[in-house]
Amino acid sequence: MAFNHLPAVMYDAFGPLSVTPVTDSVPMARNHRAGGPPQSGGNRPSPRIVLDRLATGADRAARITHTEHLPPREGRHAVWPDRIRAEVINAIQRAGIDHPWTHQATAAEHALDGESVVIATGTASGKSLAYLAPVLTTLLDGSEAPNGRGTTALYLAPTKALAADQCRAVKALAAPLGNRVRPAVYDGDTPVEEREWVRQYANYVLTNPDMLHRGILPSHPRWASFLRSLRYVVIDECHTYRGVFGSHVAQVLRRLRRVCARYGSDPVFLLASATAAAPAAAAGRLTGLPVHEVADDASPRGELVFALWEPPLTDLTGEKGAPVRRSATAETADLLTDLTVQGARTVAFVRSRRGAELVAVIAQELLAEVDHALARRVAAYRGGYLPEERRALETALHSGELLGLAATTALELGIDVSGLDTVLIAGYPGTRASLWQQAGRAGRSGQGALAILIARDDPLDTFLVHHPEALFQQPVESTVLDPDNPYVLAPHLCAAAAELPLTEDDLPLFGPAAPGLLPQLETAGLLRRRASGWYWTRRERAADLADIRGEGGRPVQIVEADTGRLLGTVDEPASHASVHEGAVHLHQGRTYLVRELNLTDSVALVEEANPPYSTTARDTTALSVLETDTEVPWGDGRLCFGSVEVTHQVVSFLRRRLITGEVLGESRLDLPPRTLRTRAVWWTVTEDQLDAARVNPEQLGGALHAAEHASIGMLPLFATCDRWDIGGVSVPLHPDTLLPTVFVYDGHPGGAGFAERAFRTAREWLTATREAIASCECEAGCPSCVQSPKCGNGNEPLHKRGAVQLLTELLRSAPGTPGPEAGRAPEPARTTGPPAP
Repeated sequence: MAFNHLPAVMYDAFGPLSVTPVTDSVPMARNHRAGGPPQSGGNRPSPRIVLDRLATGADRAARITHTEHLPPREGRHAVWPDRIRAEVINAIQRAGIDHPWTHQATAAEHALDGESVVIATGTASGKSLAYLAPVLTTLLDGSEAPNGRGTTALYLAPTKALAADQCRAVKALAAPLGNRVRPAVYDGDTPVEEREWVRQYANYVLTNPDMLHRGILPSHPRWASFLRSLRYVVIDECHTYRGVFGSHVAQVLRRLRRVCARYGSDPVFLLASATAAAPAAAAGRLTGLPVHEVADDASPRGELVFALWEPPLTDLTGEKGAPVRRSATAETADLLTDLTVQGARTVAFVRSRRGAELVAVIAQELLAEVDHALARRVAAYRGGYLPEERRALETALHSGELLGLAATTALELGIDVSGLDTVLIAGYPGTRASLWQQAGRAGRSGQGALAILIARDDPLDTFLVHHPEALFQQPVESTVLDPDNPYVLAPHLCAAAAELPLTEDDLPLFGPAAPGLLPQLETAGLLRRRASGWYWTRRERAADLADIRGEGGRPVQIVEADTGRLLGTVDEPASHASVHEGAVHLHQGRTYLVRELNLTDSVALVEEANPPYSTTARDTTALSVLETDTEVPWGDGRLCFGSVEVTHQVVSFLRRRLITGEVLGESRLDLPPRTLRTRAVWWTVTEDQLDAARVNPEQLGGALHAAEHASIGMLPLFATCDRWDIGGVSVPLHPDTLLPTVFVYDGHPGGAGFAERAFRTAREWLTATREAIASCECEAGCPSCVQSPKCGNGNEPLHKRGAVQLLTELLRSAPGTPGPEAGRAPEPARTTGPPAP
């Protein structure tokens, strides 16, 4: 695939990127796993030396396909605006910061002027201080007001861990200011006895969109004093609010603005992100307000060395005799072990909860061979842990008690893990924004840092480690969200009406789709219109209609059968594939087998065990076309975009041998199907096109199936998603199109903009897909090109050569990119059909 449109130098959150070929690296040093005690203290080796130690030996060195060098950068100082109170400046100086960076001073000036602002500068660039300086100043001003409570501020984080971390930081910074600044966390982990104190006395409340949606807004009369005095709303890591989740949060923020107006306040929004494209536009879509952009990063930065690492092929064979590459999980555990022995403080980001547990367990076993004390300095961190377990791990990481942590993305966002030397990324995380966010966890104290992306045996990962320009010469993705999606908007209109009756004057706040939805909500008996507006009619809570993270239903509790001890939770949709009967479940290094999954009571009963295998669920998917919005001729075939209904069912699971992945057997499951109405892109081919492509009927099913898998794997290069956000179906004769058809659909109710992005960039997307298949060295298809890790049919049938021929013929007839030009962010999706609150 040609990348002629790419700039020679890309500027992103880290500044200009320069390419350093791997052949230019310094000579390799010996592997330190068998060496002496781990290094620590201030004399840390440079990231290049750390990488060279990892790459000792010809076999290890060959696994590095590319290194990227980001040089250090000097900082630029400014002075705080004169409206920042002297006590605040003194507190900042006591924390060791004499002067702000210029972007901090600029952002503070906008905030003090009452202008909403987004701070889009690099990781560890001091974004928190940029908004805290004006917030603390305003809270101090308010503490002197005669009305008692004074001014207040609200902080929103996408995760509980980030809010808790920020609360610790604010308390430390504001300690010299006494009880005039009273920060407190208010989320699902806050004890009931503390919640009333937070409502009555805290003036800086740290929470998340979920608690704002389900707890604060529905109970706004109890928060009247706080909301009446609300001056600032801080939205941290704002780039995470994308897709369906971002669309929900956008409507939650509109509900917040409406309730605040009821109490006479009009808060200023302060947003922050290290990895946002077009930050002012994205922040404006999220808040519904004009937002100023501060993106000129004036902070200093240490050297960053970024390596792309491809695990080697093994002697094993997988499905259909395909060659098997060493797993990213095993490779990451090996590297984490070596780095721990070196004394390098490391976080390994792993895409799944089970993967994080496996990496930690394998590393602990390997470290125990060197020194049993070292094995205790590595742990796993993931969602689903109990609050006290998460807090203990965060504290151990802060203190340096832990040297290595295998974590899911629960640790990706903003938590202060300053002092890290290295970040391992086990598999491309789905977007360049997440990649840089994870890489930025290292080097947060200004020292040099090393980041390594370890490729999974997957088409996209394989493509990326051999096409570094797709990572390092491309900007981060645009934040795609659609607050007007009726599947999102309808339940929030109900929630807003339950909070305060909706009036005609309120409707512009919720967007142009709101007036058209109200009659449907009346017909459904959810809202009732009276002279003064629309009212919520039900006894149940309206906020419960909107599941803002798309988790679907209450979480399933994982309970130890013999003791009744709660181990953790898993989202209800994920439970079908992860805690079905017979599934292997890992929790903090211990292995359990699921004895029973009770969906009625939302409980999975487990018992401790030590099976020599892991489990992988298999599923089936059927799809019907509801409505075709747009259709473009591609020769005799068609490229289409519209609404579909997907029926999905987990039907069995495989048992795979640990480490090697060898399949040991398959067991059937009896679980109910799930139905999803969403958006899809699809393409069809005709008999004449099949003849021209020399694809015969025996090859057709496998060719379509292989093209579907590879296109799903490549879509994250063109849309803000990863392959687990999207699904696909391929059919030699689909009943709705009456032609051979490949569908790719959004895995969220109502759509998330991914399929629309695929439609708008179809020629480039499918060209990259064809190249990824054709350039793979395997004979008949492998996980690096057409096999999928989530295929419900066991990657059967697949025909690699037929997929290349089919895509070649399809692309020969492709017109210019339909819709807006390639590379432009798509317009928000418009979903037709009735809302489904």
